[in-house]
Parts: sequence; structure tokens; C-alpha cells
Amino acid sequence: MEQLRPPSPQPLLLLLLWGWGAGAQQATQPFSIKIEGDVTLGGLFPVHARGPAGVPCGEVKKEKGIHRMEAMLYALDQINGDPQLLPNLTLGARILDTCSRDTYALEQSLTFVQALIQKDTSDVRCADGQPPVLARPERVVAVVGASASSVSIMVANVLRLFAIPQISYASTAPELSDNNRYDYFSRVVPPDSYQAQAMVDVVKALGWNYVSTLASEGNYGESGVEAFSLSPLPGGVCIAQSIKIPREPKAGEFDKLVKRLMETPNARGIIIFANEDDIKRVLEAARRANLTGHFLWVGSDSWGSKISPILKQEEVAEGAVTILPKRASIDGFDQYFTSRSLENNRRNIWFAEFWEDDFKCKLTRPGAQLEEATRKCTGLADNYLEVKGFVIDAVYAMAHALHDMHLDLCPGAPGLCDHMDPVDGRTLLHYIRGVNFNGSAGTPVMFNENGDAPGRYDIFQYQLTNTTVPGYKAIGQWTEYLRLNVSEIPSSVCSLPCGPGERKKMVKGVPCCWHCELCDGYQYQLDEFTCETCPFDMRPSPNRTACRPTPIVKLEWSSPWAVLPICLAICGILGTTFVLVTFVRHNETPIVRASGRELSYVLLTGIFLIYTITFLMIAEPGMVVCAARRLLLGLGMAISYSALLTKTNRIYRIFEQGKRSVTPPRFISPTSQLAITFSLSAVQLVGTLAWLGVRPPHSVVDYEEQRAPNPEAARGVLKCDMSDLSLVCCLAYSLLLMVTCTVYAIKARGVPETFNEAKPIGFTMYTTCIVWLAFVPIFFGTAQSAEKTTTLTVSMSLSASVSLGMLYVPKVYVIVFHPEQNVAKRKRSFKAAAAAVSASTRLSQKGNERQNGAGTAQVGK
Repeated sequence: MEQLRPPSPQPLLLLLLWGWGAGAQQATQPFSIKIEGDVTLGGLFPVHARGPAGVPCGEVKKEKGIHRMEAMLYALDQINGDPQLLPNLTLGARILDTCSRDTYALEQSLTFVQALIQKDTSDVRCADGQPPVLARPERVVAVVGASASSVSIMVANVLRLFAIPQISYASTAPELSDNNRYDYFSRVVPPDSYQAQAMVDVVKALGWNYVSTLASEGNYGESGVEAFSLSPLPGGVCIAQSIKIPREPKAGEFDKLVKRLMETPNARGIIIFANEDDIKRVLEAARRANLTGHFLWVGSDSWGSKISPILKQEEVAEGAVTILPKRASIDGFDQYFTSRSLENNRRNIWFAEFWEDDFKCKLTRPGAQLEEATRKCTGLADNYLEVKGFVIDAVYAMAHALHDMHLDLCPGAPGLCDHMDPVDGRTLLHYIRGVNFNGSAGTPVMFNENGDAPGRYDIFQYQLTNTTVPGYKAIGQWTEYLRLNVSEIPSSVCSLPCGPGERKKMVKGVPCCWHCELCDGYQYQLDEFTCETCPFDMRPSPNRTACRPTPIVKLEWSSPWAVLPICLAICGILGTTFVLVTFVRHNETPIVRASGRELSYVLLTGIFLIYTITFLMIAEPGMVVCAARRLLLGLGMAISYSALLTKTNRIYRIFEQGKRSVTPPRFISPTSQLAITFSLSAVQLVGTLAWLGVRPPHSVVDYEEQRAPNPEAARGVLKCDMSDLSLVCCLAYSLLLMVTCTVYAIKARGVPETFNEAKPIGFTMYTTCIVWLAFVPIFFGTAQSAEKTTTLTVSMSLSASVSLGMLYVPKVYVIVFHPEQNVAKRKRSFKAAAAAVSASTRLSQKGNERQNGAGTAQVGK
């Protein structure tokens, strides 16, 4: 974008010159220092402080004024005496006092542009009528200065109109980096934007994320804080408060300021861009508020390594981290300056005033003057070494640019050639921006496209305790990146970091403040702001930063829930085996035959299967085990109750038929009884096989059963794919057989009590019904599969044990221990049956005897 320029600055400048001339006549201070040379450089220095109202200049400023100005004179001497730099050319100077006031500096700087203003002398004639011969005005090709950013901004706006390059040695305001507005401005000091970035990096290195800023009202403080605020703040550094210190603070202003800082007590880190006086008064207010050690200070280069801001406030300032442009001691200048006296330094028109102020004397009498003149300065304030170095670097940058320009435009010429007479400002600016040489600090002096020097800073910390010599200690440096070596410093954070498994719940409007919330239940920390629920088959890790597989368990053989069913099953199997062996060995005995041998063996087989299912229910689920569970779970009961139902039905039909006829009922032979039993059992077998075909069995892991509130207690239960409803359906047919058998047992209760089958079957079925009635609420009221398995297997074993105990234990007891009772017992049974039948019929005595004989014969079979 092309920059627009005023077509003619002369009318404006004539008006300014008029005002400048009037002001110069009223000024009481000496005007300027003039050093003759082939090429003249301008110089702007705050030799005096700002004066009181109505007075432009105040007291002399030693370090920031006289020392800096003497550094320029020293640099000119070194350059003019260097045969390699600008040979056959001498640098001159016109040095002005800005009096630390921008408006006054503007008036003074108009001196630099006089030669560029075309004066109209057409109407002016000498006494003889000839046109006047005017002296050629002094032409300033470039300006070194100024110090304060506000002064440099004011002067730069004028110098750019006349294409006069300017190099500042101390102005650090970020806005001067605007190459569109201040295109002729350069500086050998880095801008505050670099300093602000360095301070941001310091804050980051200290682990802070919540700080407040303090700024003196004015360009330096406000621009510095603005640059700090606009710098990339890594890790989300937040500014709790940004407080401005008034230019003219009222009484108690600093106490109020400290009180405001305490409104955000967690923001202990204070970033301060302020002048020395404001820094000192802030520290005093903190001490009065008994806040020594609370605030953690990070000071800009205005604090640097100066003693004056912390004088008598050392305890409050302890631990403060400050920043300074990289500097180095210049031995040659120290020797030069300490050798200055009133006799050998007459070119410095302000030196006598400085002498009086420095040595507290008056140069009024010749004797006193001589006495005072013999006294020498013994040292310099180390706090301003970096400023003197920057002044020297600025002068040398001008010299190197003129040297390179002369080599290109006037090759071999002993002095200025036509191409450099006059020196073109735009061309000189081009050469200034291209210089690159080692400066006073041993680091390269160069400029970027905006005229800024590279950022190089030393980092200091004021250490009072734990050190042999209290004072500022270098702890690092910054050159585009930070290198810091600092001991542990307290934190300045709004909120402490959340622990593992905790998410941040941000405070609205304050991105550095949050509350930590624990990811509860089955949640884990997905990122610092989010908790997610683990997949159904997983649970969070102990620190809730990830998910891990949920452990899988099964009913172990050693589990208390398995011990009781296993003991019952083993005892039942042993008992069943003993009965079966006993019956086989005494297969032809009357009591075995009277029990119905065929159905007895079938019933014992069913009982054995019921006991066996316990081991399948406890075994580790798999396809084979799950298939066997489905197949045998209801089959053993179906076989048992089919045999009991067939036997009960046979007894009932025989006695009912005997009441009406002497003809025996149909299907009471052993073969028929076996056929009926197997037919009834086949229904269960066919149904189970169909179920296996439609839904092949497999094992599953149930993660809901033991999903406890505490994820550490969560377990996945390995089980077969058989729901509670499927299990009940599998047993439903067997339970139906059991109920039917019970009904027939009730109907057959009228047989003689000495009959050896009807009564035990009845008691067996009554007891079995009670067992299974108790099973239903216990089973469905239990949540854990292990408990359900125990309830089921115990109920089945108990029902099998009831059948075994009531139907077979008495018979085995008689067979084993009282074999002689077999025949008598059988006869008593026959007689009891005959008596029962005869009492219930109205047939003739003869017919009754035949009926009893027929009935007894059938039962005996």
C-alpha cells in the first residue's frame, strides 16, 4: 500500500519554526553542542528533567542524560580516530536537550530540518540592490535519539517528512515498530513486544497462569502491558486485573492499588511496567499492608537491576524477577568518562552543571573552581551501562551505514562525492537497515524490516536470603527463547491442576479458573474437560485415566456356594449307588419284586441324574457344558416323576378297578409301565433337543449381574445363555409331572396303611411339593447367579433325597439287616389289600374272595 505524504510541509514548519524561535529565546538553558565534521549527526538526550509548570527544564539528569550524551561524544571520537571506518571523513554532531518533554523536544528538533526548508529570498535585497548571499545552513543527515518513547514518537513524525533517518538508543514502545507510520525510525534496543514475550516466557517457566499487571500511566507502561496481554500466552495464562497507576497519584492511591490487587489473592504474580518512583511506592504500600512475601514481582527493564526502586524495601522485593536488555561493561568509556574535567571537556556545555550537581559544589571562585576541578569521578552507576552501550551502538550503526554508502557511491573518493552531497535520507535508511556488526556487548547489531533490533535480555532475580551477597543475580537470558535457572518459586495460579481422573469444570468468563470434578461411577477421564463412561465390558483404572477389562469370574468349586450342593450331590450319588447295587444283588427277593423292579431302576436312574446335574451347574460354562445342562437339567426330574406318576397311577387304577370289577385294569404289566414312563420322559427329551437345535448353546459373560457401585468390585460372570425364564421353562414339564403325581398320591391315600408303596409315595410327593414351593420365591428373590445355582441344585438334591429316603431306604434297611421279614411283610401287604377291597364291595363273600385273590395277585406282580 503506497504511503501518502503531504505535498508541501513548508507552511506547517514555518509556523513551527516561529514558535520554536520564540521558545528558544525564552529558554534559560544552553541551546546545543556543536561538533564540526564532514557529515553531521543529530543527537537528542534528556540532559535535564521535566521542569515545573511554566518552566521547560528542571534539574540535570546524570545517568540518563549526561552519561548518555558523553557516550555519543566518546563514540564520535572513536570513529573519527579509526582509520578503517569512514577514512578521510569526519563525523560531526549537533546535540540537543529534550528536557524529558515531548513538546519541548519537538521544538528543539526543528533545528535538524532548517537546511531542508526552502526560504523565499526573492524580495530581499542588500543595500546595493544585490541579492543577499546567505550562509549555507548546517545539514543533519541522521539523528541519534531520543530516549523516551513519547519523545521519539513526536520527533519521528517530523523527521519522516524530511526523510531524515533516526536511530533510538532507549525507546522501546511497540507502536514504533509500525513501519508505515515510522518508516525512518530504527532502534538498537529491542521493542517492548520482545520484552513482553520474554516476560510471558518467564511466567510460563515459573508455572504461573494467573497474574495481574501494573502499569504507569503513559506510553511506556500502557504499551508494555498491552504488548504483554497481546503476546501468545502459552498454557492459558490469564490476567486477573490490569491496573493503571495515575500520572499524578493522590494520597493513599498506592494503598488502594494494593487493596485492589488483593481482590484476587490467587493472582500472586504481578507483572509491572512502571517507572522507578511508582515501583518504589508500590513496594512501600505492600509493606504497609503486611503483605511482605505475598506478591511475586516480575519487573520490566525500567526496574532492571536498579537499587533505587527497592531501597529500604528489600524484604518486599525479595525474589523479584526482572529483565534487562543484554549489556556489557565498556572499559574504554569508563576510562574516558572518569578522565573528564572542566578543563578537557569544554565541548560539553552542560558538564559544569553536572559537575556542580555531582560534587555538591558551586563554581563561583577561581580557587574553588580549581580545587573542584582537580577532583575526579571515581565510578559510574552500573545500572546504566546498557544504555551507554546502546548509545554507542547507535552512533556506530550510523557510521557503518555511511561507510557502506560511501564505498558504493563514492568508491576511491577521499571525501564526499557528488552522490553523497547532500546525503539522501532514503538511501541512507537503506544502508542503515543493512548494517551488521558486533556491538558493545559483543552481540550483532542489526535491524529487521521494521527497524527493530533483535531481542536479547538478561534475566535477574533479587536475592536477599540464602546467598552470601544480597543483590541481583543473573538467572537466565532470553534470545527468542528462554534459558532460565531459578530455584523454586511459589505458584501464582487461579486453580491447582486437577488430579488424575478429574475433569475441569471451567469458571464462566475466566479461562484459567476451574473446579475439579471427579469422574465417578464407571467414568474415566477422556481429556482434561470430559469424563466418558467405559464400555459395558470394561471398568475405569484406579486413577480413572483409562478403561481396563472387567475381570471375569465363575462359580468355583471351592466357593462356599458350591460346597453344600457338591456335598449333597456326592452323598446322594453314593446313596443312590448303594441302593442300586443292593437292589441288583437282591433282585429276586420278594421285597424288590413287590417294589416293581423295572420302575425302581428307572426311578433310581432319574435320581442319579438329578444328583449329577449339580456338577454340570458348577462346571465352567462352555458349549458342551451348556448343552449338557439344557439336556439333563429337566430330564432327570422328568424320568423320576414319570416313573413315580406311572407307579402311583398303576396303584390307583388297580384298587379303583377292584372296586367295580374282578377284571384287572389295562397297561399294568412291567412292559406297559416302562413304555408309559419312557413316553412321558420322551416329551422332555424331544423338547430339549428341539431347543438345542433352534438356539445352539454357548457361554456368555454377564457384566450387569455384579456391576457394583464401586467399579473395583465389578465382575463379569461367565454363565450359559440360559435366562431364569428359560430355566423355569426347562423345569416346567417336570414340575407338571410332579403335581400330577401328587394328585394321584392324594387319590390313592385310601389304600391300606400297611401297603408298602402308596403311603411312601404320598409323603414323598407332599414333601417334594413343599421343597419346590420354597424354591420359587428363594430363586427369584436372589440376584446373584451363584446363589441361584445353589438354590436350584440344593432344591433338586433335596427332592431327589426325599424320594430316595422315603421310597428306598426302608426297603434297603429290611433287605440288608432283616432279610427274614421279606416274606412276612409281603403276606401282610396282600392281606391288607384284600381287606381293603372286601370292605368296599357289596359282592358276595365268594366273589369277594375271588376279587381279593385277583387283586392281590396283580399287586404282587
